[in-house]
Amino acid sequence: MEPLVTDLKPHLIVIGNGMAGCRAVEEILARDASRYRITIFGAEPRVNYNRIMLSPLLAGDKSFDDIVINDLAWYADNAIELVAGDPVVAIDRRIRTVTARSGRTESYDKLILATGSDPFIIPVPGRDLDGVVTFRDMDDVGAMLRAADAGGDAVVIGGGLLGLEAAHGLALRGMKVTVLHIMPTLMERQLDEAAAWLLKSELERRGQTILTGADTAEIYGHGKVEGVRLKDGREIPGSIVVMAVGIRPNLTLARNAGLAIGRGIHVDDHLVTSDADILAVGECVEHNGLVYGLVAPLWDMCRSLADGLVASPSGYTGSVTSTKLKVSGIDVFSAGDFSGGEGCEDIVLRDAARGVYKRVIVKGDRLIGAVLYGDTQDGNWYFDLLRKQEDVAEIRDALIFGQAFAAGGGADANPNAAVAALPADAEICGCNGVSKGKVVAAIETGACTLDAVRACTKASASCGSCTGLVEGLLAVTLGAAFEGERAAPTVCKCTSFTHEDVRRLILDKQLKAIPQVMQELHWTTPDGCSSCRPALNYYLLCAWPGEFIDDNQSRFVNERLHANIQKDGTYSVVPRMWGGVTNPKELRAIADVAEKYEARMLKVTGGQRLDIFGIKKEDLPAVWADLNAAGMVSGHAYAKALRTVKTCVGSEWCRFGTQDSTGLGIRIEQMTWGSFMPHKFKIAVSGCPRNCAEASIKDIGVICVDSGYEISIGGNGGIKLRGTDFLCKVATEQEALDYCAAFIQLYREEARYLDRTAPWVERVGLDYIRKRIVDDTTGREALRARFLYSQSFMQDDPWAKRAAGEDYKLHQHLAEIRPLVTA
Repeated sequence: MEPLVTDLKPHLIVIGNGMAGCRAVEEILARDASRYRITIFGAEPRVNYNRIMLSPLLAGDKSFDDIVINDLAWYADNAIELVAGDPVVAIDRRIRTVTARSGRTESYDKLILATGSDPFIIPVPGRDLDGVVTFRDMDDVGAMLRAADAGGDAVVIGGGLLGLEAAHGLALRGMKVTVLHIMPTLMERQLDEAAAWLLKSELERRGQTILTGADTAEIYGHGKVEGVRLKDGREIPGSIVVMAVGIRPNLTLARNAGLAIGRGIHVDDHLVTSDADILAVGECVEHNGLVYGLVAPLWDMCRSLADGLVASPSGYTGSVTSTKLKVSGIDVFSAGDFSGGEGCEDIVLRDAARGVYKRVIVKGDRLIGAVLYGDTQDGNWYFDLLRKQEDVAEIRDALIFGQAFAAGGGADANPNAAVAALPADAEICGCNGVSKGKVVAAIETGACTLDAVRACTKASASCGSCTGLVEGLLAVTLGAAFEGERAAPTVCKCTSFTHEDVRRLILDKQLKAIPQVMQELHWTTPDGCSSCRPALNYYLLCAWPGEFIDDNQSRFVNERLHANIQKDGTYSVVPRMWGGVTNPKELRAIADVAEKYEARMLKVTGGQRLDIFGIKKEDLPAVWADLNAAGMVSGHAYAKALRTVKTCVGSEWCRFGTQDSTGLGIRIEQMTWGSFMPHKFKIAVSGCPRNCAEASIKDIGVICVDSGYEISIGGNGGIKLRGTDFLCKVATEQEALDYCAAFIQLYREEARYLDRTAPWVERVGLDYIRKRIVDDTTGREALRARFLYSQSFMQDDPWAKRAAGEDYKLHQHLAEIRPLVTA
């Protein structure tokens, strides 16, 4: 009988499937991939994800797939056994075993504790009510999303990093948010009083209520949360209360196992506990009397832990931490000691007009602290000076102005000079602990695009705030080759196929569903991500009108709700006004809706429509039911679709008008409304060359002249102003309609998702478009026919469909204009 063959590798068990535990395993594998047989126990029934990206997930900027660090393939590729959703409940050090909640027992040779922290719940009455949540994991985010879907008020207790990020996400989801903070200023551990005041002012400007010096007495409610009562008697209503007041190391297992503990699990410089076979890493440890509650120290700890396991002499000596706030549009950076004191000097820059505040604290010739608000691009440089305790005497006079000035470059310095001057060990990506040296090494070995660098190193793959630094390193390392390399980007990091490849293969292989595309084209992420799913949804919708069913969940939040979310969490509603023309019935309907639903503002838009601001999420269906009753349909102001057709009054009223620009604009809008496109799309028709409708900066511009209609394309009136390119001149209105339809369909079929017409025209060239539309009569007619065929399925008003059910087709008002579309 042959002897039983067993795996003779020592067994390494990791308790904790979070960022610390998995990063420790990554570091061990990088040093000796074959040394251990590895098992990871996780309390959550999920793969390893980036916990610090829960804030963008809550805010709707990321999906869960976007924040996954190691997917199932990583565990399989490295022969790691993942035991998810079955936490370890006991450690027996005598026989070296761990026991999970299910009763499963495993023996270990080496054990790593990465149990992290538990959120602190303030001991007030009502803390156990339904609706009181913390902000530590995906389950917490799920609870907050469910509360946001129900609408109403939210209370966040805690004005630190997590509390403000939770408040921001809930506000973006439509809730009215009040932040309660017991201290006099927000983020008092990271910000000085001046920066905290600027932050509070900006958050209040965005519609949040910030109460500092607010001491919670109780959370009240009958069976579930109804609000918070402060010790001064004030009551703040809320259907959900988020506790974000701090964290404590999770020491239960270590304590029960008899390990030495204090505020955290005691470890030495190689993260070894009081038991030589047990190591600990992350937020649960105490090293030299310090406990770290931020992610950045994890990377240093994990490197030292792995070095110790492979007998390297280097050890962990502690970490200097920095902080960034993950709230869209608010740049905040803090590092070191900003409290100052004896022997310290403050250097301060205030630029009220730009909303910029900078303060650096110098002691002797060393930088010991920095606080930046509004302009944080030099944060990494300050952090590096602080971490290495470099002498700043020679650059002291320029220190506050940033690295470029300190290096002698002044305002005209090379924008990449700062990142070029950083040392190899400077941290580029704080979310994933990636140094400049690692990024440069990846670029030098073939990662020549931003997506490639992200795939190799994870730099800029999380919050994205270091994207500019990574692009700077690409430019510095590759030189001119970097600019020449950006030809055809892949759809996203989930695939190696370009947009053009995917569109071609959807047709060639007759792929008609998102899962089918991902399967046939070997998507690396099973369900895709927030970048590729909307693109695939559009490409399929465009390729197979009448067959593909629009996947609403693969659209952006505004398109799912058919309204534009505003910074205070309410929505704006824009009914369509054909060619900017309205009538008393429509105006009365808009006025009635504005009064009935307490709209906060009515605004005439640049596209000659009325925008109704301040509508609550829960009122949106009723608002549109009332507008539909008056014959008005959605203006698609939220969509990647036709927005407006702007017109002047033309020959009917204006003494300079040469043609009926208003009538033509209405006919174009009635033909094109509801047409989903790669990006938003705007049209204008001017009645004479005076161009009062600003046709020369629209995606399509028509200028009427005595002898016909001049059609131009590819304009943009946004951040990057671009005038239109002249396409052709036609003699009749019908020809103008036909050429517009053909151009739109060519753009719909060939542009990359999220391309405006301006960059698309510049990329493919005006000559190419003229050949396809002006020179090729048969091709133009085919494009027009495909557009009108597609429109026969697209011109259903989304709010009317929602009101009447999925089988609802166009109401009588739409039926009247249908002949204009199908003619």
